[in-house]
Amino acid sequence: MKLFDEHGPSTPQIEKLAEKGLVYTHAFSNAPVCSVARSTLISGCLAPRIGAQFHRKIIKVPMPEGLKMFPAYLREAGYYTTNNSKEDYNIIKTDDVWDESSKKATWKNRKPGQPFFHVQNFGQSHEGNLHFSKKQMEEIENNADKEIVFIPPIHPKTETFKYSYARYHDRIQVIDGKVGEIVQQLEEEGLLDDTFIFYFGDHGGVLPGSKGYIYETGIQIPLVVRIPEKFKHLVDFEAGTTVDGFVSFIDFGPTLLQLAGIQVPKKMDGKPFLGESIKKEEVNNRDVTYSYADRFDEKYDLVRAVRVGNFKYIRNYQPFNYDGLQNNYRYKMLAYKEWRDLYFKRKLNKAQSQFFEARKPEALYDLEADPYETNNLAYNPDYAGVVKKMRVKLQQKLKAMPDLSFFPESYLVEKAFGNPEKFSLKNKKEIMAMIDIADLNLLPFDEAKEGIKKAIHSEKQWERYWGLIVCSTFGNDAIEMVPLARGAAEKDTEPLNRARAAEFLALIGKDDPVEVVVKAIKDAHTGTELSLILNTLVLLQDGPMAYKFPVDNLPVNPEFVGHENVKRRLLYLKKEL
Repeated sequence: MKLFDEHGPSTPQIEKLAEKGLVYTHAFSNAPVCSVARSTLISGCLAPRIGAQFHRKIIKVPMPEGLKMFPAYLREAGYYTTNNSKEDYNIIKTDDVWDESSKKATWKNRKPGQPFFHVQNFGQSHEGNLHFSKKQMEEIENNADKEIVFIPPIHPKTETFKYSYARYHDRIQVIDGKVGEIVQQLEEEGLLDDTFIFYFGDHGGVLPGSKGYIYETGIQIPLVVRIPEKFKHLVDFEAGTTVDGFVSFIDFGPTLLQLAGIQVPKKMDGKPFLGESIKKEEVNNRDVTYSYADRFDEKYDLVRAVRVGNFKYIRNYQPFNYDGLQNNYRYKMLAYKEWRDLYFKRKLNKAQSQFFEARKPEALYDLEADPYETNNLAYNPDYAGVVKKMRVKLQQKLKAMPDLSFFPESYLVEKAFGNPEKFSLKNKKEIMAMIDIADLNLLPFDEAKEGIKKAIHSEKQWERYWGLIVCSTFGNDAIEMVPLARGAAEKDTEPLNRARAAEFLALIGKDDPVEVVVKAIKDAHTGTELSLILNTLVLLQDGPMAYKFPVDNLPVNPEFVGHENVKRRLLYLKKEL
């Protein structure tokens, strides 16, 4: 039995858990990368609401006032709480969360009879395990047969991809063995019959185009919950069955608290899916999940999504920042490099090429018919009603949070991250106004242009910022905005805005951006602001227009050279990787 992927490897130990438990067919990590997903899980909160949405953090943010990481409530109730050993939170961890969090942490050190909550992390299928060399590829054989692995339509069927898939299958089977070892320990200690076991992934997969991206391959996770004999009365499901209702990382903390009989804090965004009073019918009727993708290391983007049933709506707020834009860690993988090389050699079909091309502002996918999200239905008149309904649903959610990412990260680091929740509520109206500006690109240009002009003329710097981004999204349709953009490129008080103006003018081939972008680099106030500007530089250098920048002589403030994301960009630009 293959629980989650008919094309995947056999996982007998996890399948044994399922025989005594539940298989969740629609479980999601909310975010497609570890630190943001883990911050979501440990807090029970949507990361863009609390400032934990960037991977990896420039600085850690505090939990919302009056809310703790959920293990702290378990510990307060008498549980022995341990974590072995990865944390990777974007949130400040207080001393009340874990009794022990280390590579040696174990439930075995608790007092006799004390209840425990333990997290066991396995890194054997981490993305880094696919960073093999060509020599290793030639010398190391996988157990999985690369000639029969399934390659989905988004990837070319090359030897490199076949080897990568086979190796990934092998690593999953290693994880399966590790799960079996933990279960055996619990059984030997007589704990299996009164211990809930949750098996799940950190986020979606790690093959190219999954980790770091908001597609289903990046956010849908395996989830099995083994139900102990002594606590079957807390679960309104029959063991050995599947659960089709949607559950997300925001729900995990509330679920654990519910099972332990602890009141779920109102500030958590999730809700329990197991526990006393949680009914099977209600859980199976849940059919909505939200997801988010922002910065991943040095690569910036802003993508939000809502899934309702089999329909997935994606909103690309900066669609010109194409998925395959350089990200140093991603491109350590041979399959990533080959994928991009084949694109530039024009050896990919349409579905395989999408990763390296500008996206549409909106996307709608029927996941039952199109599980790899290759056929965008958002501009098909037959689906106009579905698009409108889901667009409104997402807009309302982002405004209600409110979503902090409509401010540039550099501004949030400076002004918001001391207390993100307080900042977001204080600036809720401004965030809502920026979302409205960003959504101008969903209108025909003739209907949007007055709103764009108003935004670019605004006294508020980040309304100007979004007005310029909207111009870039419209591309040549916004050509009459060229004079306004030129004015912004020359005179705007914010280096970021000047870079955004140059970006628009460069993307439509009107002005060479080099002088403006280089000056913006010189004028950047912080390393985080500089990393945003360098993202624009890489986009314009590597994009279709291939602008030439003086990469060996950029006027980077020496104070910012050590900034992790600036360092990554400079290594790439100077070809020192």
